[in-house]
Amino acid sequence: MKTSIGAKNIIFPTPVFIVGTYGEEGKPNAMNVAWAGICGSSPPSIGIAIREQRCTYKNIMNRKAFTINIPSEIYIKEADYFDLVSGNKTDKFSDTGLTPIQSDKVDASYIEEFPFNAECELIETLQIGEHTLFVGQIIDIKVDADCIDKNDLPDIEKIKPLLFDPAAIRYNTVGKIAGKAFSIGKRILSHDN
Repeated sequence: MKTSIGAKNIIFPTPVFIVGTYGEEGKPNAMNVAWAGICGSSPPSIGIAIREQRCTYKNIMNRKAFTINIPSEIYIKEADYFDLVSGNKTDKFSDTGLTPIQSDKVDASYIEEFPFNAECELIETLQIGEHTLFVGQIIDIKVDADCIDKNDLPDIEKIKPLLFDPAAIRYNTVGKIAGKAFSIGKRILSHDN
């Protein structure tokens, strides 16, 4: 039996994406965004939802670019901090000791210490209630060399990304491997359950 809990902004899991931007005078800024995810394959695209009063909103509108930075679990404190204060009032990089790096491909900064960085060019905006959905085309992805697998792709177990639980308002980490995607379901086709 199911229990109805009504319409809520809950889905599992949500990512912990730290969005990197530049302000008007070139000041790097970062913001923790959980309302986000891949939204297109060709071109590869990421969607992030941000309220208009946020500093990052203005930065993306002005620069037409942003980065997605995925922190490993060892940066939980810094990732959470990026959501607690406004870039209009403080220098978040000075406060956290993290290093903003000028992106090679877009007009935004990424975070050196975070193992995964996607450089995105703004291609679309959509107003949804109090949020604006920014769609960025992924122009390049940078991954720490020690987080690359034998196929030259990012390894989630080495990156150790944080996940956000919007129901309990807490962070989680990646658990055990459950099965191989686009493969385990073939057991149903072969009737080998």
